[in-house]
Amino acid sequence: MKNELSHQILDRLTSVGLNTTGNENIDKGERIISMIAGGWLLYKSLKNTGKSPILGLQGSAATGLMLYRGVSGVCPIYKKLNKDTSDPGAISITENIVVNAPKDKVYAFWRDLSNLPKFMTHLKSVEEINDTISLWTANTPGGLVDLNWKAAITREETGTYLGWQSLEDAMIVNAGKVEFKETLNGTGTELHIEIDYFPPAGSVGRGITKVFNGIFERMIKEDIQRFKTYAEETDFKQFAGLTVD
Repeated sequence: MKNELSHQILDRLTSVGLNTTGNENIDKGERIISMIAGGWLLYKSLKNTGKSPILGLQGSAATGLMLYRGVSGVCPIYKKLNKDTSDPGAISITENIVVNAPKDKVYAFWRDLSNLPKFMTHLKSVEEINDTISLWTANTPGGLVDLNWKAAITREETGTYLGWQSLEDAMIVNAGKVEFKETLNGTGTELHIEIDYFPPAGSVGRGITKVFNGIFERMIKEDIQRFKTYAEETDFKQFAGLTVD
Protein backbone atom coordinates (compact mmCIF):
# COMPACT_ATOMS: atom_id res chain seq x y z
CA MET A 1 0.00 0.00 0.00
CA LYS A 2 2.87 2.39 0.86
CA ASN A 3 4.59 1.80 -2.49
CA GLU A 4 1.28 2.07 -4.37
CA LEU A 5 0.49 5.42 -2.74
CA SER A 6 4.02 6.69 -3.39
CA HIS A 7 3.79 5.75 -7.05
CA GLN A 8 0.43 7.52 -7.34
CA ILE A 9 1.91 10.69 -5.87
CA LEU A 10 4.94 10.50 -8.17
CA ASP A 11 2.72 9.94 -11.20
CA ARG A 12 0.63 12.99 -10.33
CA LEU A 13 3.69 15.18 -9.82
CA THR A 14 5.43 14.06 -13.00
CA SER A 15 2.29 14.78 -15.03
CA VAL A 16 2.37 18.48 -14.14
CA GLY A 17 3.75 20.65 -16.93
CA LEU A 18 5.78 23.71 -15.96
CA ASN A 19 7.16 26.33 -18.31
CA THR A 20 10.93 26.69 -18.50
CA THR A 21 12.93 29.79 -19.43
CA GLY A 22 16.48 28.59 -18.82
CA ASN A 23 16.83 30.81 -15.75
CA GLU A 24 15.54 28.26 -13.22
CA ASN A 25 17.69 27.40 -10.21
CA ILE A 26 15.38 24.75 -8.73
CA ASP A 27 14.21 21.55 -10.38
CA LYS A 28 10.69 20.58 -11.42
CA GLY A 29 10.04 18.52 -8.31
CA GLU A 30 11.00 21.37 -6.02
CA ARG A 31 8.79 23.72 -8.04
CA ILE A 32 5.82 21.38 -7.61
CA ILE A 33 6.45 21.06 -3.89
CA SER A 34 6.66 24.87 -3.64
CA MET A 35 3.31 25.23 -5.37
CA ILE A 36 1.68 22.65 -3.12
CA ALA A 37 3.15 24.34 -0.04
CA GLY A 38 2.07 27.75 -1.35
CA GLY A 39 -1.48 26.55 -1.82
CA TRP A 40 -1.57 25.11 1.70
CA LEU A 41 -0.14 28.32 3.19
CA LEU A 42 -2.68 30.38 1.26
CA TYR A 43 -5.50 28.30 2.73
CA LYS A 44 -4.08 28.65 6.26
CA SER A 45 -3.45 32.39 5.96
CA LEU A 46 -7.00 33.03 4.73
CA LYS A 47 -8.36 31.09 7.69
CA ASN A 48 -6.17 33.03 10.11
CA THR A 49 -6.82 36.50 8.66
CA GLY A 50 -10.01 37.00 10.67
CA LYS A 51 -8.61 35.55 13.90
CA SER A 52 -5.14 37.05 13.70
CA PRO A 53 -4.42 39.63 10.98
CA ILE A 54 -0.67 39.58 11.74
CA LEU A 55 -0.40 35.81 11.28
CA GLY A 56 -2.52 36.16 8.16
CA LEU A 57 -0.10 38.73 6.69
CA GLN A 58 2.92 36.58 7.57
CA GLY A 59 1.27 33.60 5.92
CA SER A 60 0.50 35.65 2.82
CA ALA A 61 4.16 36.68 2.52
CA ALA A 62 5.31 33.07 2.79
CA THR A 63 2.60 32.05 0.31
CA GLY A 64 3.85 34.60 -2.19
CA LEU A 65 7.42 33.32 -1.95
CA MET A 66 6.44 29.66 -2.35
CA LEU A 67 4.13 30.33 -5.29
CA TYR A 68 6.78 32.50 -6.96
CA ARG A 69 9.32 29.67 -6.59
CA GLY A 70 6.88 27.21 -8.09
CA VAL A 71 5.69 29.31 -11.02
CA SER A 72 9.03 30.86 -11.98
CA GLY A 73 11.42 28.08 -10.99
CA VAL A 74 13.61 30.71 -9.34
CA CYS A 75 14.35 30.79 -5.62
CA PRO A 76 15.57 34.26 -4.52
CA ILE A 77 17.28 32.77 -1.45
CA TYR A 78 19.15 30.17 -3.55
CA LYS A 79 20.13 32.96 -5.92
CA LYS A 80 21.77 34.91 -3.10
CA LEU A 81 23.55 31.75 -1.94
CA ASN A 82 24.62 30.95 -5.51
CA LYS A 83 22.90 27.58 -5.19
CA ASP A 84 21.39 25.65 -8.10
CA THR A 85 19.41 22.41 -7.66
CA SER A 86 18.01 22.23 -11.20
CA ASP A 87 20.58 19.69 -12.37
CA PRO A 88 21.19 16.91 -9.85
CA GLY A 89 24.58 15.25 -10.00
CA ALA A 90 25.22 11.80 -11.38
CA ILE A 91 27.06 8.86 -9.91
CA SER A 92 29.94 7.57 -11.99
CA ILE A 93 31.87 4.65 -10.57
CA THR A 94 34.91 2.88 -12.00
CA GLU A 95 36.38 -0.16 -10.26
CA ASN A 96 38.96 -2.82 -11.13
CA ILE A 97 38.84 -6.18 -9.38
CA VAL A 98 40.43 -9.60 -9.77
CA VAL A 99 38.60 -12.82 -8.97
CA ASN A 100 39.91 -16.35 -8.72
CA ALA A 101 37.66 -17.89 -11.37
CA PRO A 102 37.90 -18.60 -15.13
CA LYS A 103 37.01 -15.74 -17.45
CA ASP A 104 34.34 -17.62 -19.39
CA LYS A 105 32.54 -18.60 -16.17
CA VAL A 106 32.68 -15.06 -14.79
CA TYR A 107 31.39 -13.63 -18.07
CA ALA A 108 28.53 -16.15 -18.21
CA PHE A 109 27.50 -15.20 -14.68
CA TRP A 110 27.39 -11.48 -15.46
CA ARG A 111 25.67 -12.05 -18.81
CA ASP A 112 22.75 -13.58 -16.95
CA LEU A 113 21.73 -10.20 -15.54
CA SER A 114 19.28 -11.77 -13.09
CA ASN A 115 22.37 -12.89 -11.14
CA LEU A 116 23.46 -9.34 -10.31
CA PRO A 117 21.20 -8.87 -7.22
CA LYS A 118 22.87 -11.93 -5.68
CA PHE A 119 25.83 -9.76 -4.74
CA MET A 120 24.62 -6.23 -5.54
CA THR A 121 22.52 -5.14 -2.57
CA HIS A 122 21.48 -1.88 -4.26
CA LEU A 123 19.49 -3.97 -6.75
CA LYS A 124 16.26 -5.60 -5.68
CA SER A 125 15.85 -7.56 -8.89
CA VAL A 126 16.80 -7.73 -12.56
CA GLU A 127 14.29 -9.57 -14.72
CA GLU A 128 15.34 -10.53 -18.22
CA ILE A 129 12.45 -9.87 -20.63
CA ASN A 130 14.27 -11.19 -23.70
CA ASP A 131 17.85 -11.63 -24.93
CA THR A 132 18.61 -7.91 -24.80
CA ILE A 133 15.92 -6.15 -22.69
CA SER A 134 15.67 -6.39 -18.91
CA LEU A 135 13.67 -4.77 -16.11
CA TRP A 136 15.78 -3.42 -13.24
CA THR A 137 14.48 -2.54 -9.75
CA ALA A 138 16.66 -0.76 -7.20
CA ASN A 139 16.42 -0.84 -3.43
CA THR A 140 16.07 2.56 -1.78
CA PRO A 141 16.73 3.59 1.84
CA GLY A 142 13.58 2.87 3.84
CA GLY A 143 11.94 1.17 0.86
CA LEU A 144 9.63 4.16 0.32
CA VAL A 145 9.27 3.51 -3.39
CA ASP A 146 10.71 1.04 -5.88
CA LEU A 147 12.80 2.64 -8.60
CA ASN A 148 12.58 0.60 -11.77
CA TRP A 149 13.62 1.01 -15.37
CA LYS A 150 14.17 -1.02 -18.49
CA ALA A 151 17.64 -1.43 -19.96
CA ALA A 152 19.06 -2.94 -23.12
CA ILE A 153 22.34 -4.66 -23.90
CA THR A 154 24.10 -2.15 -26.13
CA ARG A 155 27.31 -4.03 -26.85
CA GLU A 156 28.33 -7.60 -26.32
CA GLU A 157 31.56 -9.38 -27.14
CA THR A 158 31.21 -12.89 -25.81
CA GLY A 159 33.66 -13.53 -23.04
CA THR A 160 35.30 -10.09 -23.08
CA TYR A 161 32.80 -7.20 -22.99
CA LEU A 162 29.28 -6.47 -21.80
CA GLY A 163 27.59 -3.07 -22.00
CA TRP A 164 24.06 -1.91 -21.19
CA GLN A 165 22.00 1.29 -21.01
CA SER A 166 18.52 2.23 -19.81
CA LEU A 167 15.88 2.78 -22.44
CA GLU A 168 14.62 6.22 -23.41
CA ASP A 169 12.18 7.84 -20.94
CA ALA A 170 13.28 5.50 -18.13
CA MET A 171 12.70 6.73 -14.56
CA ILE A 172 16.43 6.31 -13.92
CA VAL A 173 19.14 6.76 -16.54
CA ASN A 174 21.62 3.95 -16.01
CA ALA A 175 24.54 2.73 -18.07
CA GLY A 176 27.32 0.29 -17.43
CA LYS A 177 30.02 -1.83 -18.95
CA VAL A 178 32.25 -4.67 -17.82
CA GLU A 179 35.46 -5.80 -19.51
CA PHE A 180 36.80 -9.28 -18.78
CA LYS A 181 40.45 -10.31 -19.14
CA GLU A 182 42.36 -13.39 -18.07
CA THR A 183 44.99 -12.91 -15.40
CA LEU A 184 48.60 -13.56 -16.40
CA ASN A 185 48.52 -17.06 -14.88
CA GLY A 186 45.34 -17.85 -16.81
CA THR A 187 43.39 -19.04 -13.77
CA GLY A 188 41.66 -15.83 -12.73
CA THR A 189 39.74 -12.93 -14.25
CA GLU A 190 40.41 -9.20 -14.23
CA LEU A 191 37.25 -7.10 -14.39
CA HIS A 192 37.10 -3.44 -15.34
CA ILE A 193 33.67 -2.19 -14.26
CA GLU A 194 32.03 1.16 -14.97
CA ILE A 195 28.54 1.97 -13.71
CA ASP A 196 26.75 5.31 -14.12
CA TYR A 197 23.47 6.47 -12.61
CA PHE A 198 21.90 9.77 -13.62
CA PRO A 199 19.02 10.83 -11.35
CA PRO A 200 16.18 12.47 -13.29
CA ALA A 201 16.49 16.25 -13.27
CA GLY A 202 13.27 17.32 -11.63
CA SER A 203 11.02 14.59 -13.00
CA VAL A 204 10.26 13.10 -9.60
CA GLY A 205 11.70 15.75 -7.32
CA ARG A 206 14.67 16.06 -5.03
CA GLY A 207 13.63 13.06 -2.94
CA ILE A 208 14.84 10.55 -5.51
CA THR A 209 17.97 12.57 -6.20
CA LYS A 210 18.96 12.26 -2.55
CA VAL A 211 18.92 8.49 -2.96
CA PHE A 212 21.87 8.87 -5.29
CA ASN A 213 24.01 10.69 -2.78
CA GLY A 214 26.22 9.20 -0.11
CA ILE A 215 24.61 5.94 0.97
CA PHE A 216 23.56 4.76 -2.48
CA GLU A 217 26.94 5.53 -4.04
CA ARG A 218 28.77 3.66 -1.29
CA MET A 219 26.39 0.72 -1.74
CA ILE A 220 27.31 0.43 -5.41
CA LYS A 221 31.05 0.58 -4.74
CA GLU A 222 30.75 -2.04 -2.02
CA ASP A 223 28.59 -4.21 -4.26
CA ILE A 224 31.25 -4.27 -6.98
CA GLN A 225 33.98 -5.15 -4.51
CA ARG A 226 31.70 -7.79 -2.95
CA PHE A 227 31.89 -9.82 -6.14
CA LYS A 228 35.46 -10.77 -5.24
CA THR A 229 34.13 -12.50 -2.14
CA TYR A 230 31.03 -13.85 -3.84
CA ALA A 231 33.13 -15.56 -6.54
CA GLU A 232 34.68 -17.69 -3.77
CA GLU A 233 31.34 -18.76 -2.30
CA THR A 234 29.38 -21.95 -2.90
CA ASP A 235 26.56 -20.35 -4.90
CA PHE A 236 28.90 -19.00 -7.58
CA LYS A 237 31.01 -22.17 -7.68
CA GLN A 238 27.91 -24.26 -8.25
CA PHE A 239 26.81 -21.91 -11.05
CA ALA A 240 30.25 -22.13 -12.65
CA GLY A 241 30.56 -25.89 -12.18
CA LEU A 242 33.65 -25.46 -10.05
CA THR A 243 34.74 -27.71 -7.22
CA VAL A 244 32.96 -26.93 -3.96
CA ASP A 245 35.06 -27.56 -0.85
